[in-house]
Parts: sequence; C-alpha cells; structure tokens
Amino acid sequence: MSRRVAGALALSLLVAAPAAAQLPRQDPKHCKGQAEIRPLEPLQIRTDKGVQSFMVEIADSDMEREYGLMCRKSLAADRGMLFLFSRSSPQMFWMRNTLIPLDIIYIGENGRVVSISRNVQPLDESGAPSAGPAKFVLELAGGRAAQIGLLPGDRVLHRAMPRG
Repeated sequence: MSRRVAGALALSLLVAAPAAAQLPRQDPKHCKGQAEIRPLEPLQIRTDKGVQSFMVEIADSDMEREYGLMCRKSLAADRGMLFLFSRSSPQMFWMRNTLIPLDIIYIGENGRVVSISRNVQPLDESGAPSAGPAKFVLELAGGRAAQIGLLPGDRVLHRAMPRG
C-alpha cells in the first residue's frame, strides 16, 4: 500500500470513528435496524464464470449507509446492498449489530472490483478495509463472491457506474 493511500485510509478512519462510535451495540435478540430499502435495483457482476444478476437495496444517505444490513437475519443469494459514496476514497466496513456473514466488495469509480473482504463474520468490529480507493461498496451474503468466482478487476454493472 502506498504511503499516500495508507495516510488517506488512516485519515478516513479517524474521521469515521466518532460517527461509528455513536451507534450503540444492540442485543442480537432485540436488534433493530432499518427496513428493507425499496425499490430494489438490478445489478450485474461479470466474472470469468459469466454474468450474475442481483437485486440490491441502495444505501445512498448517511443513515442508510450507517445502518446497512444491521439486524437482518438473512440475505437471499440473489440480493445485496449497494452503498453509494459521493467520491472515491479508502473505505472500511465493520459488522457492529450485523447478524449474518457478509462478503464486502469494494468497487472503484470505474466499476471494477478493487478488493473483497470475504465471509466477514457477524458482530466483528475489527473492520474490513478496502485495498484502495472505492466509490461503491457491495454487500452480498457471505460466501457468495467465491460461488460466482468474483475477483479483483471484475466488472460490476449498475446505473450509478460508468458504462464500458
């Protein structure tokens, strides 16, 4: 990792830490997150194994991004959540109040996968950082990235991403 990327990652963690620290831990039995964000939107992922189609929730407000998939008890294999950010920067996601394992896919502003945090475990607060700047983050059910053969450099297709 370059010194510039490492510095930007450290800065983004310092800036994000106070907001994240305000979100309280919840008892998993009584966890309350946000309802499913509607309408769902189509998203495709192009890998060496072919094109996989998903229907995703769009998290594009601060609150939607903060709560994400917290407190959900399941996530279907063809569903996910796409986080939209206004600019590309190093990202770090964690699993506070998240009850299911997730694959966290970091996507650059060009629609290419930057890195993948695979099978991130429920309630793990250690953080899963991107390997570089990302403008989009896609969460899928844990293990799904491996099932579809997803690798860094693969293409994600969605209305918010450039075509080509």
